[in-house]
This record gives sequence, C-alpha cells and structure tokens, in this order.
Amino acid sequence: MIDLYCREVHQTATEEVCLPCRELLDYAKARLRKCPYGEDKPTCAACPRHCYKPERRAQMQQVMRYAGPRMLRSHPVLAFRHLLKKFKKPKKKL
Repeated sequence: MIDLYCREVHQTATEEVCLPCRELLDYAKARLRKCPYGEDKPTCAACPRHCYKPERRAQMQQVMRYAGPRMLRSHPVLAFRHLLKKFKKPKKKL
C-alpha cells in the first residue's frame, strides 16, 4: 500500500519509495516484528492494542485511505484478503 501511495501521491518515478515513505515502511515493519499477535494479527483498526505512535498512526491511516480502494484495481486478491482480516479477532496472547 505504501508503494502505491508513494508512486501516485508523491509521483516517484523509480521503483524505490521516497525517504518519508521509506521511513514509514521501516517503522511499520519494526512494529510488526514486535507484535504480540504475530501471524494472527488482525488489521490495525480491529486490533485491541495500538502499537503505532499517534503521528505514525495518522500517516498510515492517510496511506490506507488512499491506497485501500485503489488496491482493488492493481491487487484484487490482496485487497480481498485484507478486507477479510478486518473481521478477524486476535487470539489472546497478552
């Protein structure tokens, strides 16, 4: 989603994302590695525990609001899987 957002909003011409998007992506990957739910993690909106700082969370919401609907045209299967995860409840690990 970050790739799509960066390519269309920041109009990056290369395969690489811009520096602010790279930092957000690195932050998201670091938070996912530390997530106590692991593979059973629901979407952030359905998660009982918010692990992003408020500023980063707002950035990610902006990316998802833009890229989410557009995922249907470029990656319909991934978009559908993400939509299904929205209804998934996390297993108690905490």
